[in-house]
Amino acid sequence: MTAPTLLDRVVDEVGRVVDPEIPVLTIADIGILRGVIVDGDRVTVTITPTYSGCPAMDAIRADVADALDRAGCTDGEIRTVLAPAWTTDWMSDEAKAKLVAYGVAPPRHGRLRHQPVLCPRCRSGSTRTVSEFGSTACKALQVCGSCGEPFDRFKEL
Repeated sequence: MTAPTLLDRVVDEVGRVVDPEIPVLTIADIGILRGVIVDGDRVTVTITPTYSGCPAMDAIRADVADALDRAGCTDGEIRTVLAPAWTTDWMSDEAKAKLVAYGVAPPRHGRLRHQPVLCPRCRSGSTRTVSEFGSTACKALQVCGSCGEPFDRFKEL
């Protein structure tokens, strides 16, 4: 068995960086991690914020830098790219399942955008939006008419 390459180590470490606003999701799950390139000893990690003013990006950049250190990278760059803009379509199915387990309704896609938001607790579609601004800018506050519980919905972008 061969030792893991620098690329393997970096992808493993950076792929485990969590989103500070939704700690059950990694930046890979959510689609913020766009790529890792290794050129000799030089490593470039590319990330895209969920929106251009996302306050979590400073913490994410610091956590990615720590991950590069853990991977043994001595020459690393973290690039933030804004185009193409991040979209909830980049979230993995695993990320959406993790959101539901965490109590957050995942974003809906395609023709499902016109379907009711399902309560992550009881799965009822009898929900309503209380505020387009939830616990973070990327979430809206909902309430379930069946179980009465409030919950966040990850906004579709």
